[in-house]
Amino acid sequence: MRKIGKTKKGFTLVEMVLVIAIIVILTGVLAIGIGSYLNKARAAASSITVHNSSVEAVNSEVDAQL
Repeated sequence: MRKIGKTKKGFTLVEMVLVIAIIVILTGVLAIGIGSYLNKARAAASSITVHNSSVEAVNSEVDAQL
């Protein structure tokens, strides 16, 4: 016998908890990945700053000798 007028709509609590858990795990993995890239970018920026400072110092010495 089929129940008339009673159809299943929506999600169960277990399904919602699973979806939220998956989203939290993916967000954590993404945050770790972004943190790694940010650290590499900061290191590259520091290296470029040091290089530019040394080039500027050499240029100022050359200008002073002229």
